[in-house]
Amino acid sequence: MTLILENAAIATVDADGTEHRSGHVVIDGDTITAVGAGRAGVAGDRVDLTGCLITPGLVNTHHHLYQWATRGLAADATLFEWLVHLYPIWKRLDAGITHAAATAGMARLALTGCTTVADHHYVFPHDSGDQIEALVAATNRIGVRAHLVRGSMDRGESDGGLPPDNLVETTEAALIGTEAAIHAHHDPAPGARIRIAAGPCSPFTVSEQLMRQAADLARRTGVRLHTHLAETLDEEEQCVAENGCTPAEYADKLGWLGDDVWLAHTVHLEDAAIRRLGATRTGSAHCPTSNGRLGTGIAPVRGLLDAGAPVGLGVDGAASNESGGLGEELHQALLQARQRGGPTALTVREALWMGTMGGARCLGRDGELGSIEPGKLADLAVWDLTGLRYAGIEDPVAALVLGTTPPVKRLLVGGRTVVEDGELRTDDETAIAGELAAASRRLR
Repeated sequence: MTLILENAAIATVDADGTEHRSGHVVIDGDTITAVGAGRAGVAGDRVDLTGCLITPGLVNTHHHLYQWATRGLAADATLFEWLVHLYPIWKRLDAGITHAAATAGMARLALTGCTTVADHHYVFPHDSGDQIEALVAATNRIGVRAHLVRGSMDRGESDGGLPPDNLVETTEAALIGTEAAIHAHHDPAPGARIRIAAGPCSPFTVSEQLMRQAADLARRTGVRLHTHLAETLDEEEQCVAENGCTPAEYADKLGWLGDDVWLAHTVHLEDAAIRRLGATRTGSAHCPTSNGRLGTGIAPVRGLLDAGAPVGLGVDGAASNESGGLGEELHQALLQARQRGGPTALTVREALWMGTMGGARCLGRDGELGSIEPGKLADLAVWDLTGLRYAGIEDPVAALVLGTTPPVKRLLVGGRTVVEDGELRTDDETAIAGELAAASRRLR
């Protein structure tokens, strides 16, 4: 069936920044076939979206969905203090808890305009069940796309790492688990719903051996690479003391910069590192709310964009961003950039670009996602700008980025409705909330 969305403002986020004050998007199956001003000159099922704004679906480039089961803990801690507090709780994680948390987290993301989720899962307690399968099942249940990063930690306290020894894997087990997830779930085909990436957690939880071998594994199997990097000054001090170089220099030495890599946070980067990320087209997942919640600093987004590095937005784990919504990260990214670099450091349209095309580039999906163009997947967010909060606003993109996150009138993933009139259509929100509450109680 041909679906026609019409009478809405449209921000295509294409290379020319094309926008329509009142236009249409035509969808055939899972693909956009036309976009333009005015009414579409084709037959189909027409949906009147007067007073709405259509954008590409938002792309979340960094999350830890399992953390939806541990929100509100260590609320006033630094990152390292927060991790030390939560590791003993996370070692009791099992696949059932992960599924409940991931289902709730993905539902919340969908309700805030997100169509693609990159989830970094690095906690695999002994006898905890199939954690990756739990994430896959949650993805299918909600109906979004997912880039599931099979994370790992092999450096416990006895090896100078941060996590307790009983929460880390051996290097061999981590590599075997990553390759098994790739073979079981990675879909390299265009339009894929689920892809896998390799993701050793961070330099302070992972050995140099695992970092190197995970990169080799990813490139041998054709998947992308992801890790945390340069998030805090504590991390930088530890890296300099242990390796004689900054985290960015360490990643470069290990072969962890390139156009198949995206890094979470990248808050503490020297100018040379920013230029190096740009030259290698290494992506950055900017997580403004999480960085603010933990007080880790403000990422040099303007410098990274100017250097040519792909920059996307991330919610980060719900235990360090209790809201869990992606739409509001557009607003937070703009505010933080201007706090760091002044009132012209980031425009509203650059914020939208990071939340859509920038994220798609980080995930290697910019040929399929991130803009509204014929031939691309019909992953679309329709924002309701009617009502008191948005009445009279001249610029709908400014309304989206500068105001509170609008209700999602409709969210399409591959042409399929996931959210309609602000409500999840693929599952029952009340049931999901009940499952999450029970899982959280059991974990704690």
